[in-house]
Formats: sequence, structure tokens, C-alpha cells
Amino acid sequence: MQLPEHVKIREVGPRDGFQNEPEVIATGDKVALIDELTQTGLTHIEITSFVRADVIPQLADGAEVLQRMQRREGVTVGVLIPNQRGLENALEQADRFDEASLFLSASETHNMKNVNRTIEQSLAGLSEVVTTARAAGKRCVAVISTSFGCPYEGHVDPARVFEIAQELAGFGVEEIGLADTTGMANPAQVAEIFAAAPTKLPGIEITAHFHNTRGQGTANVLAALQAGCASFESSFGELGGCPFPPGSTGNVATEDIVSMLHEMGVQTGIDLEKYVAVSRHAQAVIGRSLGSHVLRAGPVEWGGTGR
Repeated sequence: MQLPEHVKIREVGPRDGFQNEPEVIATGDKVALIDELTQTGLTHIEITSFVRADVIPQLADGAEVLQRMQRREGVTVGVLIPNQRGLENALEQADRFDEASLFLSASETHNMKNVNRTIEQSLAGLSEVVTTARAAGKRCVAVISTSFGCPYEGHVDPARVFEIAQELAGFGVEEIGLADTTGMANPAQVAEIFAAAPTKLPGIEITAHFHNTRGQGTANVLAALQAGCASFESSFGELGGCPFPPGSTGNVATEDIVSMLHEMGVQTGIDLEKYVAVSRHAQAVIGRSLGSHVLRAGPVEWGGTGR
């Protein structure tokens, strides 16, 4: 297999994971976990989102989290931005983050249910957001949800995904994530799309964001990896996921894909033992068992002891 020697992992647990928990997690617990994550070797962490507090009360403390967390050299801090108003609120903490992450869906139905806009309306709004964010010196990342299938519409045409991605690139977005929002992707489909991505989006960093709804998360990571993808998003303990479609589960677990990558000789820069300790801490904070396989069994390098 021709695999990248090193991949980038963006940890999205503090945002994508916590926002879907039924209970609001204490700000102090969030800050402690984020500070621990910054010491594991992660280079990119998505911390919070500047959405309306009445929509996602779990992230209402986003500004306070940013203020209280320790900025660590070599760690890029990102926040999710829903619209221009959200960006304006985020920029009140401009010195506390580096990346603005934007989002929309590749299917009209999912986009309407998620943000109550058509895709074209979302694109028009994101154009303004990117212009403002870049003027403020922020790197822009855009994630296209339902890139591999929609729970409401079914198959999503890859040509439509790339059409949306090309518009985003034209706005000045530097990185585009293709997200399997409800775990509908399969490895053959993933391989085809990621193999085509560099030609369709020259000069753009392409990131994979998989969910483990049907147990295919790490298989899809491998398929993307073999197709040349060297950038992934994931969450501690397999937390997160789209809250709307029934049966949806969380993101592929960071510790699961890091363990798999390291066993294959692909480096991430992450200290897996330190990372598992953080995931266990998150499990204690949340008060229930999390879905990660490595969290339960331990990495292979531990000899099956689980420590």
C-alpha cells in the first residue's frame, strides 16, 4: 500500500462531541480536558462554536472556554462559525483562535433541516463570512456535510459535492472537509471521491470526516488514506454526530484511528498513551462508557492489557 508517512488529525471532540450531549458539561471540565488535549501532540483542535445559545446550550460558554484555556505553541485552535453574526461574536475573542470552520450540506433537505437555508443561501452567506474572516487573519476551513449520502434524500451526487467545494474554494477557503455526517459512506465510494479530489480541487487541503454509525469508520479512514488523503477529523471516545437523523452515532474515535495508523507505520505526532488518558477523563466527566474500541481494550502495543 502507498500510504502517507504522516497525517494531520483535527480533534473535534470539544465542539462536535460536547454539543450533542444531553447534559451541559461544566466549563471548568471542558477547559481541563482541552488543556490535556493540547499536551498529547495534537496540532489542531476545534474548541467550540459561536452558535445561538438557545439552539445549542451545551456551547453557550464558548467565549469563556476560549478565554480560560491555555494557548500552547504549535496547537492551532479552531471554532465553528455558523454565519456572519457568529463570526462577529467570535472575533471579539480574535486573539484566542486561529481557524474559522464553516459548514453546509451537500443535500438540500439536510441543509434546510440543519440551518433552515437552501444551499445557495448558505453559500451566499458563507462568502461574506470568508471575506471577513480572512481580513481578520483567520484561516478558513469548510466542511460539507452529507458528502457521501443523505438520510433524507439518499444518494448524493459527487459532482454536486465538488461543485459546492469549488465555490467555497473560490471564496478563499483553504481547506475543505468531506463529511460522512450519518455514517452512510462505504470504502469503495470513499476511495473514488478522494482519488478525484486533488484534480477537482487543486491547491486545496482535503480532509476526511467520518462517523461510525454502521461500524465502517476506520475502514473508510483506510480507504481515504490509500487514495492519498492525509488530513482527518475525529473525536475522543467516538463522541458527537448529527443530532437529527434517528440512529446516528458519533464520529470515528481519535484513539481508534491513531492506534490503527501507528500500527501501519503512519505517524500522527500524537502520544497515544496520553491521549487515551484524556479520553478516559472525558468518559468520567460525561459519566458513561464511550464507544471507542481502544478505550476499552487498549492499543495493541500495550499487549491487550488495557492498562
